Amino acid sequence: MNNILKYLFFFLCVKPFVHVVLGISVKNPQNLPRKGPAILIANHSSHMDTLVLMCLFSTSQLLKVHPVAAMDYFFNTRLRSFLFKVLIGAIAVKRHRAKFSKEDVFAEAKQNLRNGHILIIYPEGTRSMDGEIREFKTGAAHLAKSNPDVPVIPIFINGPDKVMPKYDFLPVPFICDVYIGTPMGLGADSKQEFTGKIFQEVLRLKQMHFEGRNQ
Repeated sequence: MNNILKYLFFFLCVKPFVHVVLGISVKNPQNLPRKGPAILIANHSSHMDTLVLMCLFSTSQLLKVHPVAAMDYFFNTRLRSFLFKVLIGAIAVKRHRAKFSKEDVFAEAKQNLRNGHILIIYPEGTRSMDGEIREFKTGAAHLAKSNPDVPVIPIFINGPDKVMPKYDFLPVPFICDVYIGTPMGLGADSKQEFTGKIFQEVLRLKQMHFEGRNQ
């Protein structure tokens, strides 16, 4: 039932709005995974980021694409839980784990990767209010270490913060640019080293975008 509701939500509401009302310009779409497992890493400035990224996939693929979202914010009411868990298919993680706890906050995310699904992760931990990309946390690298054969794909998104700024609730038309980087692997890097490499690649994609606009 949840899959049907998610399918209808995107097919009838999200995709028409994103593709027709807004519009997406995608650079290097060949770097997108045709199937999972895969981990997409992107900068984060708006709730629209997730809808834009998910609309890069076919409607049939959407059932296996899941944003990773903070439990304390996105699942703190029944309405939000329904919207993000059922209609969007988000995976809940705890941002603050009790000290010395052995709980694996990424257990559900890891299981989805093992099932061949695609995850969307925003390693800044929260939305940027000024367009600057904040230092990445190591959660994505933790998943990569547990799943060394899963490609990690860096992405830069520009535009969703203009469509729906952090404290606004009415979207405005604005074409969104999405830059898909080359898939990466953890290799022999530590989690901190790999996180730094992903961060630098997203910054490079951002620079590519603004250099292209100035030409």
